[in-house]
Amino acid sequence: MHSHSDAPPRASRRTSLILGVLVGIIGVAVAVGAALTWPTNLSTLGSEQLIDDDAAWVIADVVSVHELTGEITVDIATDGESVRDTVQPSGVPGMLFDAGDKIRVLQLPDGSMVFSDFDRTQPMLLLLAVYVLAVLLVARWRGAGALLGLGIAFGIVVFYAVPSLLDGNNPVVVGLVTGAGSLFALLYIAHGINARTTTAYLGTIAGLAVTALIGVWAVAAANIPGVPSDAELSLVYVNGNVELRGLALCGLMLAGLGILNDVTVTQASAAWELRAARPDLSRYELFKRTMRIGRDHIASTVYTFAFAYVGASLPLIMIVLLYDEGAETAVTSSEVAGEIVRTLVGSIGLVLAVPLTTAIAALVVGSRAVQPQHDEVLIDEPFDHDAPVAPGERR
Repeated sequence: MHSHSDAPPRASRRTSLILGVLVGIIGVAVAVGAALTWPTNLSTLGSEQLIDDDAAWVIADVVSVHELTGEITVDIATDGESVRDTVQPSGVPGMLFDAGDKIRVLQLPDGSMVFSDFDRTQPMLLLLAVYVLAVLLVARWRGAGALLGLGIAFGIVVFYAVPSLLDGNNPVVVGLVTGAGSLFALLYIAHGINARTTTAYLGTIAGLAVTALIGVWAVAAANIPGVPSDAELSLVYVNGNVELRGLALCGLMLAGLGILNDVTVTQASAAWELRAARPDLSRYELFKRTMRIGRDHIASTVYTFAFAYVGASLPLIMIVLLYDEGAETAVTSSEVAGEIVRTLVGSIGLVLAVPLTTAIAALVVGSRAVQPQHDEVLIDEPFDHDAPVAPGERR
């Protein structure tokens, strides 16, 4: 008899046991890895002083800009009163200021003002509010779960991954623990505790493991990073425990988690929906049909990764193409090669995660039918081969 409850899926005892054991093994491995690489002291966060004690950051409203000197006249609110002052030019060519702009200014001990950056607090908070509202209105409780899981994932990065890397711990272990822990929170909070979510989680972990293995070789073989960026040099100067190659590897592992998770969830859902529509399919047939969907997803993610890199690195690409270097020299330069290697390694892990997730899904769904309207409920009732078939429908 078909069940119409919203309860978690009633998978077979054997399948439930296997899934539970696999997730348990991953959980134990994550716990051991976290214990071995747990940061010794969180006080490193915010420990470096950026400005002198006598200097201070202030928010100012632009009143006008001198056409010749570029000097900025601003109003600064202090103690409930508005004080008019001048700020030195930014020194950045092409940076334009309009009356009413809010800027971040460094007030030096001698009273002079130096431009630092635009104050973007209000528009960013507005965008965040619109984003949260859109997610909640469209995705409802699942969207709320995804936002909660995302908050937990960022907490893992801030309070575990970053201080652990600053302690000089193994970046591969830190990356795996961060990835597995974050995905656990994201998937189960957003999608619920059921066999479908577990299938997606196992497929994502498999893809993450492949990314880590290939990344270890690729980062060493390609000497990534060759010439560190300004941020990486500053990080090494401030904290000597950070090893740049390991930092690049950890970043490589975490960079593609979002897209990797998207693909595995899609594949797991596709397998469940196909089982609902065609409960007579064998595991092999289910695998083949789900892989057809997976191939389309792989094709789309190939250019998703590529355009994401082009968009984020457009200024760098423009600079490289301005010079008269050959194409091979430009592509293999340290600035470009690092991003290309990260993209390729992440793409390989993503592509291999599709058949791995599909195979797990085909095994988990097994020969049971799935209730179409309530996709989270597995039906243990066997398929009725004597039931009438609609015109044009195949068994």
